[in-house]
Amino acid sequence: MIPRPLYTEKIISYIDAPFVKILTGIRRSGKSTILKMLMEELKKREIPEKCILSYRYDSMEYDGMTAKQMYLELKEHLVSDRKTYLFLDEVQEIPHWEKTVNSLMSDFDVDIYVTGSNSRMMSSELSTYLTGRYITFQIYTLSFAEYLDFKSHYTTLKEPKQELIEYLKSGGFPAVHLKHYSQDEIYTIVKDIYNSTIFSDIVRRNQIRKTDQLERVVKFVFNNVGNTFSAKSICDYLKSEKRVIDNETVYNYLDKLEKAYILHRCPRYDIQGKELLKTQEKFYLADTSLRYSVLGYNENSIASMLENIIYLELRRRGYTINIGKTPNGEIDFIAIKQNDKIYIQATWKILSPETQKREYDRLLEIKDNYPKYILRADEYTGGNYEGIKCMHIADFLLSNEF
Repeated sequence: MIPRPLYTEKIISYIDAPFVKILTGIRRSGKSTILKMLMEELKKREIPEKCILSYRYDSMEYDGMTAKQMYLELKEHLVSDRKTYLFLDEVQEIPHWEKTVNSLMSDFDVDIYVTGSNSRMMSSELSTYLTGRYITFQIYTLSFAEYLDFKSHYTTLKEPKQELIEYLKSGGFPAVHLKHYSQDEIYTIVKDIYNSTIFSDIVRRNQIRKTDQLERVVKFVFNNVGNTFSAKSICDYLKSEKRVIDNETVYNYLDKLEKAYILHRCPRYDIQGKELLKTQEKFYLADTSLRYSVLGYNENSIASMLENIIYLELRRRGYTINIGKTPNGEIDFIAIKQNDKIYIQATWKILSPETQKREYDRLLEIKDNYPKYILRADEYTGGNYEGIKCMHIADFLLSNEF
């Protein structure tokens, strides 16, 4: 197993704390492997193996299991004279698992870790049964730094700025970076992840009948990463293709795609009016490879996929992100974490002085003193300009300064 300290170090600090540790994220993002890393950490601390119990509930062995049966099964294997550590993988497959976990927390000396691939785990039932007794960790696909670490185990790395485009094309699902795969092999693996998520976590679970309609919405969103649009935009587009769909159905599909962690919604914020706007949001993908596995690789998408990579990196580092609306344009990202705030304009290439002026002017409209960045992926000379820092995207992703 290749270590992922970005997550394990955070979770390890909560070992033995009286909270259920919940790991969520898109399928195959590495949640199960992180559970194994946590179990190895317990063994290093000389916790006896009999005190470490692991279950994977997407196995046929547990098909049809009830919450009561789950409780009795786990209760039977608990160690009576000391704390038992329970690792419950894909626990959302057991209806009302929250009751089981709550009862175990109340009745026994246990430390519980669970994973799930659907944000239904964050439902009202969870809040009801585990109020104040759980902490969540969202697991993302590999960051650029993690990608370089994984890849270094089986090949010689290129210079980071060259590797960035490879990372953009191949994405960050850990399974595709355990050894060398061709681009076609990578997209075959990712397409399987996409299909299993769409049909297991969305179609089957929500009993969606018009799967072709759902897939057309998915393809529209994948094609429009980095663009603002509304449900009406999608309806109008599908109507132009002789496909009738209403706004409510589109909103429902987008909600289901979010809950399966395929999409992340990014709202707009009016910087001058200091309020969130309810229309024309942006959506970003859980991984850039999803777009290419579904739609094929297209060089015209590089700019939007670089923006997607920056968005995910900010999320990994704990920022809340909005698109900034200014009187004369838009700021790609306003990222806030506690008392910190940064503004970011992202671009693939700046090909003219006019484009450069436009990118800088948008940031210069903002009169506060928080850090402001121009991030780009082309070769350039020069650094800061009137307090705005210009960086290569690869350098930014590997930086510890934000």
